[in-house]
Amino acid sequence: ADNQSLGLVGGGKKIVAVREKFTVLLNLMIKLASLQTSFQTLDEALKVTNRRVNALENVTIPRIEDILSYISRELDELEREDFTRLKIVQGKKEAEEKAEEGKKAAAKAAGKENEADITAQFDATDDEDVVF
Repeated sequence: ADNQSLGLVGGGKKIVAVREKFTVLLNLMIKLASLQTSFQTLDEALKVTNRRVNALENVTIPRIEDILSYISRELDELEREDFTRLKIVQGKKEAEEKAEEGKKAAAKAAGKENEADITAQFDATDDEDVVF
């Protein structure tokens, strides 16, 4: 230890130097504390973000995917129902047409004209024009 610098002559210089170092270190500690607070805030924000990501990955996205698959299955089912309904209607229409053709064939075989086809007896080309 340098005891000679502690006297009345040299002691003031040492105290001033220590005081300046203390001020510098105090400012550094304040910056360090500020950085530590910032890191803690960032850590909390990171935890919140991770929780949100986990919620999206494990809850929300699977729920949306389930909804989409349900909608897809329902649309497929509706499409199958419409296809079946269309086939039934086409089958009935074909059956009605065959029945109508059968009636026409039976009527022609019997020599009758179909009452619904009265206009087939007339030819519009041999009519004279009428002027009013």
